[in-house]
Amino acid sequence: MVAALLFVPSLPLLSPGALMAPLIQEERLQRLKHRMKIYFDASRPDHQDALRALWSATYPGQELHGLISEQWKEMGWQGRDPSTDFRGAGFISLENLLFFAKTFSTSFQRLLNKQGGKRATWEYPFAVAGVNITFMIMQMLDLDSSKPRTFVRAVFIQMLSENEWAFDLLYCVAFMVMDKQWLEKNATYMEFNDVLKSTRAQLERELLMNEVLRIEDMPSYGLLY
Repeated sequence: MVAALLFVPSLPLLSPGALMAPLIQEERLQRLKHRMKIYFDASRPDHQDALRALWSATYPGQELHGLISEQWKEMGWQGRDPSTDFRGAGFISLENLLFFAKTFSTSFQRLLNKQGGKRATWEYPFAVAGVNITFMIMQMLDLDSSKPRTFVRAVFIQMLSENEWAFDLLYCVAFMVMDKQWLEKNATYMEFNDVLKSTRAQLERELLMNEVLRIEDMPSYGLLY
C-alpha cells in the first residue's frame, strides 16, 4: 500500500531586504528619539562647533566674534546668547536649522532675509521660529508615546524607514509652509502661534494623503525650490 503524499505549500522566501526593513526602521526611530532627548549644552565642544557651523552656513565669510555676541540677534535669537533659546526643543532644533541652511541654502536665505511677499512691521524672529517649528513637529509626531495615537505618527515612521533624514526634511517643509501661511494671513508677531497651528494642520493633511509615501511627495515640498 502506497502512502498518500501530503502536499505542503511552500512558504514564500523573504528577501534579506524585507527581513532587515523592520530592524532598520526601529534603529532609525531609536536614533531619532535619542536626538530629541539631547539638551543643548553650551559647555560641550561639539555643541559649540555646531553653533559656529550654523553661523558659517548662515553668514558665509562673516566672522563670528563669539558664541555670546550681539551678532546672534541678526539671525533672530532673543539675545546675545543663543543657547538660552534651545530650552524648548533641545539640540535637535540646532541640527534642524543647520540641515536647512546646508541642504536648501537658497530657501533658507530667503526666509532669513524675509524676501518675497508683503512683510509685517513686526516680523517673526527667524531662529526662534525655527526652534518653535522643531518643537511643534515633535508634538505632532508624538514619537515618545508607547503606542501610536495618530495615523500621522505611523505614516512618518514608515517614511523614516525609507529616509533617515525624514524628520529634518519635514522640518524644512514646515518652515516653508509656516512662512507661506504667515504671508497669506498678513500675520504679525502676536499671531505666530496661530500660524504655527495652521501650519501643523496643513502638514498633517499632506502626510495623510494616499499618494504621499515620502516627505518629497508632499505637495508643499515644492516650496523648497
